[in-house]
Amino acid sequence: MAGYIGKFLRINLSTGRIDKEELDLELAVKFVGGRGLASYFLTQEIAPEIEPLDPANKIIFATGPLTGSRAPTAGRYMVVTKSPLSGTIASSNSGGFWGAELKRAGYDMIIVEGKSDKPCYIHVNDDAVEIKDAEKYWGKLVSETTDLLLEETGDPKAKVLTIGPAGEKLALLACIMNDRYRAAGRSGVGAVMGSKSLKAIVVRGTGKLSPAGEDQTKEVLTNIRKKIKENEVTGKGLPTYGTSILVNLINQSGIYPTNNFQEAYFETAEKTSGETLAEKYLVKNTACFGCPIGCGRYTKVGDVEGEGPEYETVWAYGASCGVDDLEAIIRANSWCNEYGLDTISAGATIACAMELCEKGVLGPDEIDGPELKFGSGEAIVEWTRKMGACEGFGAKLALGSARLAEEYGKPELSMSVKKLELPAYDPRGVQGHGLQYATSNRGGCHVRGYMIAPEIIGLPEKLDPLSIEGKAVWVKIFQDLTAVIDSLGLCLFTSFALGAEDYKDMFNAIVGQDLTTEAVLEAGDRIWNLERMFNLKAGISPDQDKLPRRLLDEPIPSGPCKGRVHRLPELLPEYYKERGWDEKGLPTEAKLAQLEIA
Repeated sequence: MAGYIGKFLRINLSTGRIDKEELDLELAVKFVGGRGLASYFLTQEIAPEIEPLDPANKIIFATGPLTGSRAPTAGRYMVVTKSPLSGTIASSNSGGFWGAELKRAGYDMIIVEGKSDKPCYIHVNDDAVEIKDAEKYWGKLVSETTDLLLEETGDPKAKVLTIGPAGEKLALLACIMNDRYRAAGRSGVGAVMGSKSLKAIVVRGTGKLSPAGEDQTKEVLTNIRKKIKENEVTGKGLPTYGTSILVNLINQSGIYPTNNFQEAYFETAEKTSGETLAEKYLVKNTACFGCPIGCGRYTKVGDVEGEGPEYETVWAYGASCGVDDLEAIIRANSWCNEYGLDTISAGATIACAMELCEKGVLGPDEIDGPELKFGSGEAIVEWTRKMGACEGFGAKLALGSARLAEEYGKPELSMSVKKLELPAYDPRGVQGHGLQYATSNRGGCHVRGYMIAPEIIGLPEKLDPLSIEGKAVWVKIFQDLTAVIDSLGLCLFTSFALGAEDYKDMFNAIVGQDLTTEAVLEAGDRIWNLERMFNLKAGISPDQDKLPRRLLDEPIPSGPCKGRVHRLPELLPEYYKERGWDEKGLPTEAKLAQLEIA
């Protein structure tokens, strides 16, 4: 069977044992690959109730059947583990080139177990796999670590995945970086690597990947590329201005969370827009493996240069913190890249601290750095550095907004779901997207079912963002399809131009299967329910399918969506019913039997 290598690595850092195991290809197809397959292995191999930073937790790096193929955007891979931030199953997605390199080295995934008694890194060079000493790299920033490991391994074509000091210090907002600037960003996966004393995984692969049917693949991919090129978002908007093209659109829609979601419209948003970024700070556009979209931005401010910031980062450090200083945002983003921090959670946690200070809950005597006040560019830069270093009050910030707000007796000021900070869209003005936030299997997340596409952008069709009619159906479909895209090894941005049938066609051509569109969506449903069951067993009960009280009780005070709140109590029962769950939000035995989930 093409698409899958049929082999994966199992590496135990406690014993130093390295095994190469055969992959059950029937199982792989059932869960597609990537997110789905890794989630299956995790649910089978760890007790859901374990502590995430315990050596018994495992961390899985998984490619999809299309990763490394000629399919557009086929550079994605997943990191799956139990989240130390939320306690849910974590599945963080990243692009760049590392995932494709792992596939070419001859492996569908790597399962890392146990804990090393000293800092180490894993070196994969096709068939040769070693665990090596990394003590001299411990404490170093991401860029320096990457340079030194490439020098040590002696192959400039190798790809480096690493954590920064934040992960080493077990910051719950720590991410995993690859190819210097790409991030498996959310859920604190970097802390799990750090807990295992695993600094990095360096991969070099020289194998060739061929599709099952050359002629069929060529025909299908020609049509797919045409759709991506002709689409207004993937063929024009993202290539021209990157993801920050959304800044003005979301702000003008009245759903741009400002000052920790106290407002939903930012008066000076234009100063931080994609257009302004392109005009003043853009050096060049960048793209991940096999990507015709090229949404990455390489920017420079003074002595700071590198990729980013993306839209979510611009918001988290911008409007969320009341900051319209794009230079400061770029510098804060650079610190996140170097220390290995999730930019969304880091910026949102600083915004939470700013409101705690604004309300007099946090006093100046507790702050060992710049004043935490809305609008301060100095604050977002220096506090990001202190978070990454877990230095002083920065160590508290590095644990996330939920723990911070709870410590100071104001849990309602954490704009998070299941302890994962919400991203850059105020759900009071996008009802479907808010439902997706509340029900996401990893907490406050926008990329588990991007309802902004139909509700704001109008793709695949325009929905009224303020209406709740039919939204439960749409959310389920988007969540299931996204699970498939993540599992295939493709970028979610392709979904602006493509539908379920397109993903089915690519899978069938490259892998050599004959799945129907219905079977593909059912696989997404299977993955979603598998994750849900893990969370339930981990103690994440359905009563955590909720939004912060502010978004339910406090109407948006001004702007285009003035007076709106989110109508979650009306939507949630419909969603549970659409999922085939009982009224309490529990998957029924019949549903699990239908999906063949034990």
